[in-house]
Amino acid sequence: MEKKIIKKDKSTLISVHDVEKLIVTIRGIQVLIDRDLASLYQVEVKQMNRQVKRNIERFPEDFMFQLTKEEYNSLKCQNGTSNERGGDHRALPYAFTQQGIGMLSGLLRSQVAIDTNIKIMRAFVGMQRYIAASL
Repeated sequence: MEKKIIKKDKSTLISVHDVEKLIVTIRGIQVLIDRDLASLYQVEVKQMNRQVKRNIERFPEDFMFQLTKEEYNSLKCQNGTSNERGGDHRALPYAFTQQGIGMLSGLLRSQVAIDTNIKIMRAFVGMQRYIAASL
């Protein structure tokens, strides 16, 4: 299944289903990649990651981690590479766990970020329920 970045203007609502399509499993953990999160929050990746780095003590390894080159290449192969998804970048992307996204919500204070964060949390819970029901 191909994942697409959701480019929405401020008047467009993002659904929980839109968010669920962006959640990937890396290292056995469900995460959202920084580029997808920035797109959902309608901010630049650089801006979001700068906020994270300024508050790095809030993001231990189980909240956020940087992908290895192998993980990034695997992700590109799974989803297809496009300029929309990020293409080739110097820095490897960061992956945010549900807890990391919760922490990120305290740093990004716009109304778009607040509304989006609610949908992201609902998407994670929905996927966890689905996985639990499948076992």
